[in-house]
Amino acid sequence: MAQLVLIRHGESVWNKKNVFTGWVDVPLSSNGIIEAIKAGKQLSKLSFDMVFTSVQVRAIETAMLVLAQNKSDKTPVVIHSEGKMKDRTTIYSEVMKNSIIPVYQDWHLNERYYGELQGKNKSETAKEYGDEQVHQWRRSYDVPPPAGECLKDTAERTVPFFKEHILPQLEQGKNVLVSAHGNSLRSIVMHIENLTKEQVLNLEIPTGKPLFYEMKEQKLTQK
Repeated sequence: MAQLVLIRHGESVWNKKNVFTGWVDVPLSSNGIIEAIKAGKQLSKLSFDMVFTSVQVRAIETAMLVLAQNKSDKTPVVIHSEGKMKDRTTIYSEVMKNSIIPVYQDWHLNERYYGELQGKNKSETAKEYGDEQVHQWRRSYDVPPPAGECLKDTAERTVPFFKEHILPQLEQGKNVLVSAHGNSLRSIVMHIENLTKEQVLNLEIPTGKPLFYEMKEQKLTQK
């Protein structure tokens, strides 16, 4: 039975500072590293066949720290799709080629683009625009922040990617880890669980806490 694990990256340095991050590429905080290692220990007995991350460093760090705790003898290897990194990362040993966990990075899994809020403190922004307006920007389905993406916009890139690249692997019986972000994962969970735009308002995905799904009779069910 195929397993899907979704994990939001561990706490980032800007999560810790209560700052809107979006596509700004900041790393994990020291606490975020601890969260990722803890999640890895929780997942240590689950053997993954492949991993998908965004192209943002906090999601990549989280995936690699999780996999570093895994009891599988396989080696996580970032798969490059273009340029010299594609040309020069060929594995010439069949034994080693068959003992890797491919890690794919794709921008479609990036965090929601927060536009003109990026780099701004959330509390100060709430004082400027009001708590209700900022809550709408952060949690609503179809109200974007200034010059940014709403969750609906994010879903328009994450869900097709999920259907095209991740779901087929699960249907083939493969175990998949997805390391991404609060809103990119909210949009995917909304799709999997068929949530309404009202229900998704209350959906919160904490940092470093794995979500588990099983593929049963070609349908994903939360464990």
